[in-house]
Amino acid sequence: MKTKRYHGELDHEEMAATLANFFNRGGLAAQSSVRGDTAYVSISTRENRSSGGRTSLAVALAKRGERIEASVGEQSVLGLAGSLGASALLTWLNPMNLLGRLDDIAADIENLSLEQQVWKLLDRMAANGGAGTQLARRLQRMACSYCNTANAVGEGRCVACGAPMGDVQPSGCPKCGFVVLANEKACPNCGQKLK
Repeated sequence: MKTKRYHGELDHEEMAATLANFFNRGGLAAQSSVRGDTAYVSISTRENRSSGGRTSLAVALAKRGERIEASVGEQSVLGLAGSLGASALLTWLNPMNLLGRLDDIAADIENLSLEQQVWKLLDRMAANGGAGTQLARRLQRMACSYCNTANAVGEGRCVACGAPMGDVQPSGCPKCGFVVLANEKACPNCGQKLK
């Protein structure tokens, strides 16, 4: 399973509905559902499809504070491989069979790139929503507790007054690794109590 994080103001339910609407066409069927803070999309070949092999793919979009974690499962390609193998065997037995299998081959080749199509659409939705894979803006700068000047995360001393910046730097949750601001008492992602 591959995962990518998009930081910004995105709606995971809207993204899931957009994915389902985009892939619910031609030989593919897609549907979305929501459970709690996670939206799910399942994409598979239609039952009554007349050409090509069978495949399926699942996508999960989890809302985690100011980010969305998109996870795409492994695509089932056994049916596609079987269909392509049958096309190759029939063409080897009689080259004229290739003409009758062109629709199957075209559908199988298009469906082999289903995972890449999902990632491309997710990246486009994130970019259109002003989000990206960079940290949220609020986590890129920290205010000095003495003079309130903005400093880059990781600065040891304030660029304006020279005060130590260690007490305002964010850290990671020991349980889930989510970025936690210095003044937070519990992880906003998993609820783990912090020291």
